[in-house]
Amino acid sequence: MTSVPLTTSELRKFRSQLLAWFATYKRDLPWRRDRDPYRVWISEIMLQQTRVAAVIPYFETFCTRFPDIRALAEAEEAEVLRMWSGLGYYSRARNLQAAAQQIVREHSSVFPAAKESIQALRGIGHYTTNAILSIAFNEQHAVLDGNVARVLARLRAIRGDLREGARWKLLQTTAGTFLAREAPGDWNQAMMELGATICTPRNPQCLLCPVAKFCRARQLGLQEVIPEKRRKRATVEVLLAAAILLDEQGRCILLPPPGSNGARGAADDVPTLVSRMWHFPTVPVGQNPEAELRTYLTKVAGSARALPPRFTPLRKIRHAVTYRSITVLPFTVNFKKLPRLPGAKIILLQDLSFVPISNLTRKVARAALAATPH
Repeated sequence: MTSVPLTTSELRKFRSQLLAWFATYKRDLPWRRDRDPYRVWISEIMLQQTRVAAVIPYFETFCTRFPDIRALAEAEEAEVLRMWSGLGYYSRARNLQAAAQQIVREHSSVFPAAKESIQALRGIGHYTTNAILSIAFNEQHAVLDGNVARVLARLRAIRGDLREGARWKLLQTTAGTFLAREAPGDWNQAMMELGATICTPRNPQCLLCPVAKFCRARQLGLQEVIPEKRRKRATVEVLLAAAILLDEQGRCILLPPPGSNGARGAADDVPTLVSRMWHFPTVPVGQNPEAELRTYLTKVAGSARALPPRFTPLRKIRHAVTYRSITVLPFTVNFKKLPRLPGAKIILLQDLSFVPISNLTRKVARAALAATPH
């Protein structure tokens, strides 16, 4: 690992120039318009593994529906998941509500300001704790996420896998060294902004960088190779078949979240792939998808006699969840009267936005709507 520190004078100039750049060029993001710890917390959780552009509309609607900690704590879980639907990684929403309930129970509905109390909340780790403390409470804590790590690695010409234990520890120490202690919240956001908009993973815009002259990687011509690419987990191919059971009024059947009361018949990876939310009958398949789907529906319905003879195939659907590459083969199955399935919900196909569903289920619904005469 190479690490060339800045002098005290250089570090002072670095901080001044980066903060001045951030004050002038920072993006107008809704969670930056105040320092409310609740809104800072919501934004930080939403931004985990999710692009800013995707988060903005969700943040605004979520905070309108749940304007404070108590509103989030007292809501029905299904409503929280519905407002999160489409954002992905649904455990984040469940953890948010669980943490809100902790705050109501243990802190009289006031977001705690102590580091130990914040870290004790469900779903909050070291990075999120430091982000909240610095941005909402102006505490002197440096954040280290992927964007900040990349900026620091290039500044100090640190090579190798940045997530390797010793390197990540070095980067955390370096982040603390660089921290502008008079403005920790703005500083952390400036470092993240620089990584997100200028010092990007590929084709960094060094000519626009406000602190390019301090960058050791650029001096060495290494800005395109630092950080080194991480080895990705091998992709796993998953083939699923899904049944959209429809009646003549355009109503369909959704099965309850796997593991909930009344849920039955969820197989293999399906609970994970549908994010433990309402979903169409779905099953992993192999050589004969339609026959395997029919067998599964027979098991769920309790009888093969309830199923009509014709399954109508729809267009294939592609989806990705972490390392899984998913192909879904959807079939519509038409009934005069829908069968009763344990715990199931009957709803108009076009009204699925009122139910918490995953992106995978949403794609299946779109394929069915496209094939349904209006």
